[in-house]
Amino acid sequence: MNQELDKAAALPAHIGIIMDGNGRWAEQRGLSRGEGHRAGAEAVRRVVTAARELGTRHLTLYSFSRENWSRPQTEITLLFGLLTDFLGRELSTLQKHDIRLGLFGEIADLPLPARKALEHVLDKTRNNESMLLNLALNYSGREEIILACRKYFQAGGRPEDLTPRALSSHLYSAGQPDPDLIIRTSGEYRVSNFLLFQSAYSEYHFTETLWPDFEKKHLLEALRSYSGRVRRFGNI
Repeated sequence: MNQELDKAAALPAHIGIIMDGNGRWAEQRGLSRGEGHRAGAEAVRRVVTAARELGTRHLTLYSFSRENWSRPQTEITLLFGLLTDFLGRELSTLQKHDIRLGLFGEIADLPLPARKALEHVLDKTRNNESMLLNLALNYSGREEIILACRKYFQAGGRPEDLTPRALSSHLYSAGQPDPDLIIRTSGEYRVSNFLLFQSAYSEYHFTETLWPDFEKKHLLEALRSYSGRVRRFGNI
């Protein structure tokens, strides 16, 4: 266990992050929203590196929700351009640190360059084992549950046999542990349709820090907060 954490049991098996605040970060500095998103991409690099150094096994980043399609087209184009550039630039780093890319969401709806970049990195990193980095793209927690139910019934499942475990096997996160800790940046206190089924017993950490300013020290702060909590999972 990394010595930067206070307790031996401090590190969650799965961390989810709702990355929020790019636009406000840019506005506070008199910059365009695009500059905020570029700064947010740099924060992704820092946090993925820090999580890997700390020994995190699963990290899920809420990158683009189904609701985000309502944003101006210029902003959407910029976001997926940044994603495509990020994947091309960071593939060697993912390989070096034995990080596998995973995807939560419906990739078919993404712009072709971003889709091709994702498919390439998914394929190239498929055998990496030290950490799984999930990007939630074109993602909706409600839609994920609906799709999982459809898959269950399409596979021949019977209504009377549907259990949480059976449904879990049809979620994007099938085979992965539920998130122990979910972090939300920028001072907002909402779950925003993120991992609704999987987060039934997740611990939450909310921080005022805007996502582009989020660094390893903020991740450690969240982990220390998590390590001091008693998780009863509904038991007394």
